[in-house]
Amino acid sequence: MRRGTRIAGLGHHAPAGLVANAEIEQRLGLEAGWIERRTGIRARRHAGPDEAMSDLACAAAEMALSRSDLPRGAIGLTLLATSTPDHLLPPTAPLLAHRLGLTAGGAVDLTGACAGFLYALVLADGFVRASGRPALVAAANILSRRIDPDDRNTAALFADAAGAVVLAPSERPDSGLLASALSADGAGYDLIQIPGSGTRRGPDAAAGTGHMVMRDGRAVFSRAIDMMAHGCRSVLAETGLGMSDVTHFAPHQANGRIVAALEERLAITPGRTLSSFEDFGNSSAATIPFTLSLRATERDYRDGDVLLMAAAGAGLTGGAALFRF
Repeated sequence: MRRGTRIAGLGHHAPAGLVANAEIEQRLGLEAGWIERRTGIRARRHAGPDEAMSDLACAAAEMALSRSDLPRGAIGLTLLATSTPDHLLPPTAPLLAHRLGLTAGGAVDLTGACAGFLYALVLADGFVRASGRPALVAAANILSRRIDPDDRNTAALFADAAGAVVLAPSERPDSGLLASALSADGAGYDLIQIPGSGTRRGPDAAAGTGHMVMRDGRAVFSRAIDMMAHGCRSVLAETGLGMSDVTHFAPHQANGRIVAALEERLAITPGRTLSSFEDFGNSSAATIPFTLSLRATERDYRDGDVLLMAAAGAGLTGGAALFRF
């Protein structure tokens, strides 16, 4: 049987620690209002010292599973998109699945930076279609522990949050992922990085240490927009749909300037754009599922609605996906 896929449940979670712009601006000696004018971000959330990434992921996934109509024993795969795992080894996804009671399938981490959820969703959609079993896709990060608090380029942007999607089989073959256009550009490998955090490090660096560095913000800005815009046009061309057919647009919540520039490049009206960066900042891979879940009630996703997603991040990795509810 040719089957489609459907979103059976959405979930999101942000930690309680609210960090307003004024706190960062005062610490860095910035003029009041500087961050919001430059990024559109008003506040972000930071995890507490006793919170791990898996705690955030578990809370978002618990919400998504409870909102679905599926027994936990049905979940055949758990994918966790994160750049801040609980440990470098072992992977965190098996722990997440264990905590959620998902004992009947596999579980693995995916490190795709800000595009991690997009990659995980594409892989999960293929798994669900091939196996007929549902999958949990979670994305979570605690980036507050990877930013230099004295670096305004990262301290103002990055945050902690988690989002999750339960993807299930559908008897409607025209629902689910319609097209995807994933891309990678290793020529931009060092534009965003955490030096000293892996095997390519100096002899005095300790594994797992180091702060995030954005080497060239202008290059990140322009190349991210190019990558996302190209991906969006590719998936629309592949399906024969136009921008007017897109009901909901969920770009990676990098910052307000990138979202606005992408809307302009694609000629998409802001009223169709889902956003959360204003009050929650940039939590990397978590931003798309977090925003989808956060805005679900007010947007009332309906059968037949077309969702366009786009992301770009470190690596460079990115692309776009088109999904029909």
